[in-house]
Amino acid sequence: MTIDELPFDVGVPGAVRARTRIVAGRRIVSVEFDDVDGAPPLTASMTQVITDGCRMALDEQLPLVLVVNSAGADIREGISPLDGWGRAARVLTRCSGRVPTFAIVDGPAVSGPALLLGLVDHVVMTERGYAFVNGPVMVEQFTGVSITKDELGSADTMNRVAGLSTATCASREQALEIVGDILSYLPDHSDLPAPSIVSADPIDRPTPEAGEVVPESATGSYDVRSVIEAIVDDGDFYEIRSRWANNVVTAYARIGGQSVGIVANQPMALAGTLDIPGSQKAARFVNTCDAFGLPIITLVDTPGFYPGKDLEWRGMIRHGAQLVYAYGQATVPRVCVILRKSYGGAYIVMDSKRMGNDVCLAWPWAELAVMGAGQASAILRRGADDADRIAFETDYAERLLNPYVAAERGYVDDVIDPADTRRSITAALNMLANKRDRRPNRRHGNSPL
Repeated sequence: MTIDELPFDVGVPGAVRARTRIVAGRRIVSVEFDDVDGAPPLTASMTQVITDGCRMALDEQLPLVLVVNSAGADIREGISPLDGWGRAARVLTRCSGRVPTFAIVDGPAVSGPALLLGLVDHVVMTERGYAFVNGPVMVEQFTGVSITKDELGSADTMNRVAGLSTATCASREQALEIVGDILSYLPDHSDLPAPSIVSADPIDRPTPEAGEVVPESATGSYDVRSVIEAIVDDGDFYEIRSRWANNVVTAYARIGGQSVGIVANQPMALAGTLDIPGSQKAARFVNTCDAFGLPIITLVDTPGFYPGKDLEWRGMIRHGAQLVYAYGQATVPRVCVILRKSYGGAYIVMDSKRMGNDVCLAWPWAELAVMGAGQASAILRRGADDADRIAFETDYAERLLNPYVAAERGYVDDVIDPADTRRSITAALNMLANKRDRRPNRRHGNSPL
């Protein structure tokens, strides 16, 4: 133990230790299962330590890091561990939006401990970590499907398929480094401003390369991360859930030294359309940024929502509304840049002006409309000959698709040269630095979960 560490509940029996400690120069509360093979079952006394650690983080307004390695509630103790887990979950829920919360999965996280992972802001899984509510035995008994624990809940599965983990790594030590990296963008608690770091990168640096990556063809793909790299400080950003819902990019970055959250459509995946995972990923990230006071930069290039019968039956309306709700209730400064396409319902969802966006910018070739010229022609000129359809599409594009039409109506604040994107965003953030937008006085909204 060092002078910077303060253990507590040291006399409570069990394989969980709680302490305050320093991670990446920041004081945190750490609640850590012992690093042992053969994960210990969760006893009632261990849940007491978890609960006290969560309460310490809440009371002292410090970030919370849970390091999980548990095979679930101890069967021999009956109902007591479950009662204790419920108390821990309640305090952890109270931490949500007040202090940054993290979980490191370094071994099994089964049943109750697995559900705790869904409550925290960011989950990091090591190579030996796995998580599920019901294990392979239960799955086979109820469904007849034989599956291994790695197939069911490995770090790779949770990262790519389930979208649970923010990142994966080899060890606890590396996981703590990832926590430190993410924490560098976040405040200790929601009443503090996010950390600001002085950068030598000029705030008025031209960014012509941001526009150069966009192909001339309206259907050509490109990596939106190149645009992000061009506009943020020193080209550095930290992408969140990079392997899940690849049609949306979510990342922490800095502009002018200020921490920001970036949400961007990714044309390289599903042409940048929004589907259920993409909507959930973006909504969760917008909520996190809003909770901890990070301005949100939205980079838009989407032809709309991904069409499909299965998607609709799985609840595209409800899940798409999660992103609408997240933006609609966000009170932090919000800057939107329309890079190329912004069509239909996705135009509204991706932080449009009437959704409460503070500053909406567009590049000169941006297209804002219900749909593209080709789609409109297929509906409105069905059965027409080729010459008539081509004439219609040309007229439609000239009259309705360009950003100047939207600017005339106040839906876009300014049409900018891509080379001015960084400077314009910085100017907007400076203008919005003192924004104070209080939520309505109510218990809470009824989020479309």
